[in-house]
Amino acid sequence: MKKIDRFLCAAATIAALTACSQGGMAGQSQLAQGSPAPDRDSPFIATATIRELMDSTVDPSADALWESVAIVYSMSGEQERKPRTPQEWLAVRRHAITLIEATNLLVMDGRHAAPAGTQPGEGELSPQQIDQRIASDREAFVRFAHGLHATATKALEAIDKQDSEALLQAGGDIDEACEACHLTYWYPNQKIPAT
Repeated sequence: MKKIDRFLCAAATIAALTACSQGGMAGQSQLAQGSPAPDRDSPFIATATIRELMDSTVDPSADALWESVAIVYSMSGEQERKPRTPQEWLAVRRHAITLIEATNLLVMDGRHAAPAGTQPGEGELSPQQIDQRIASDREAFVRFAHGLHATATKALEAIDKQDSEALLQAGGDIDEACEACHLTYWYPNQKIPAT
């Protein structure tokens, strides 16, 4: 090996080690800025907050299920929207699986309600208040997540049977499961209109 080749190889190795070292420092600084330290007994590291999981995973998956079946009224009449082809059923199935598994992510220890500095929406508790409510009765929060898991599993069963009516019913159950949790932790003081 020529002297110049050994020099370039050594320089590349030093650059790679420096980059790895700086990447480790960046991760430590993120932990110092408010992300919870990983539980040493757990193989999981919670990075996103509940709000971020809702925005990136739960809401898009639930929306896809809700939008997959509907009766649409227009000037040209009534139109039934539902998956029809194997590819359409597979796409909806993927959203159901994502929603089911997202419920496990929601209950991971160390996950906060929202990123630090998040301003609550109108009628919503602050992220710190939500964290306190969850911590005060974590078992109840887990039950809400399991309730969403159960309703999303009903949607998956309907999808596997290609039963659009059952999928529509499961969509309503998913909405109720979501709203029950939100009313308990995010906006408990909101007035519910009488039905």
